[in-house]
Amino acid sequence: MGTLVQQRPTVASRTAILTSTDASFRERVRHALTDLRWQVREAAGGAETLAQLDEQAVETVVLDSWLPDLEIREFIQEFERLHPGVDLVMADASGEGGSPVRSPRRNEVLHALRRAQAVDGAIWNTAPAEAAIAAVTEPRVTAGVRYEETAARMQRADRGTTGRGGPLPEFVGADACLLEVSRRIRLVAPRTTPVLIEGPTGSGKELVAKAVHRLSPRSARKLVALNCAAIPETLLEAELFGHTRGAFTGAVQGRTGRIEAAHGGTLFLDEIGEMPLALQAKLLRFLETGELQRVGENEPVKVDVRIVAATHQPLARLASESTFRADLYYRLAVFLIRTPALAGRSAEIARLTEHFLAKMARESPAKRITLAAAAKLETHGWPGNVRELEHVLERGWILAEDRPEIDAGEIEFDEPL
Repeated sequence: MGTLVQQRPTVASRTAILTSTDASFRERVRHALTDLRWQVREAAGGAETLAQLDEQAVETVVLDSWLPDLEIREFIQEFERLHPGVDLVMADASGEGGSPVRSPRRNEVLHALRRAQAVDGAIWNTAPAEAAIAAVTEPRVTAGVRYEETAARMQRADRGTTGRGGPLPEFVGADACLLEVSRRIRLVAPRTTPVLIEGPTGSGKELVAKAVHRLSPRSARKLVALNCAAIPETLLEAELFGHTRGAFTGAVQGRTGRIEAAHGGTLFLDEIGEMPLALQAKLLRFLETGELQRVGENEPVKVDVRIVAATHQPLARLASESTFRADLYYRLAVFLIRTPALAGRSAEIARLTEHFLAKMARESPAKRITLAAAAKLETHGWPGNVRELEHVLERGWILAEDRPEIDAGEIEFDEPL
């Protein structure tokens, strides 16, 4: 039996993607390229560009040196890894350098750029990806373009807490772990790629799933969640796939399953490691075909849904031990995001404490935490992670009664399991 492999999109000759936040600039370049018989697609950010390239491998990408969602180096590295045969032309950097890939019609693109930029009275040269990277590491002035200004603009954009270089608004704190989680969410959100979120209990896996959905083209449709560990095994199949009336004892009427309810949107399968092996096979079949069968029904139903799964268990190890289907693991783990544990991250504990106290102050008079209580929080191991911290603070808030401070005596930790 032959092996099925996903085919790369066929390269569309004389087709370009224009990537820039400046709509008027995109319009001018598009008109100039259209006059030269090019097909032109537009994108306002890096993630949108990568998503379009997944659908159609174009001949050239014209890229602004500032992106609203991704750091420029990050985008170029991902672009060159995924699309090594596509010519990349920088729209506002200076200098002509070597490029590993050059379209045979690159001169037409350069001509279109010069025409478009001349409209504003500022004619900029174009450069390959290497020159764009050098623009933030080798400040100089050439051909009327200040490299220092390019670097400063990118750095200013990175300072925003919800900008392309900072953590997403779902997360509190700005340590390297959270920045990496935010970066990976921004990269994968615009695609249909399945996502597997791994991390300890209480570390925010559901927040990651919500962020992936919020930043995706499916955000206008539902995010449907199902905790695979919270539903009895005998009912889980019907809950996931739906059932017809009389399909089993107690099924007095038909019901739409969670997969079908998420049509056009995202299905979040929490604690996927708890799914029974028999049901894993049926889920794998759905992932391969996009069709499901309701319990008690023979006709398949076509459903368009993106799968985001989460687990606190090491699925790779479970797959190697045959306690989780290896083929399903590889289907789910196309893109992996790991949420960090809270233990040892004292700066994040302080930020989260401030965040949760402010949240509780919306409903009752504000309280602050004493230095002794803060020190006690920092020395705890936090097996329950962020969720445990929130519960400990809420308990301390109640124990402090009407006092404006939560002291060390009000900080009580859960008994070890």
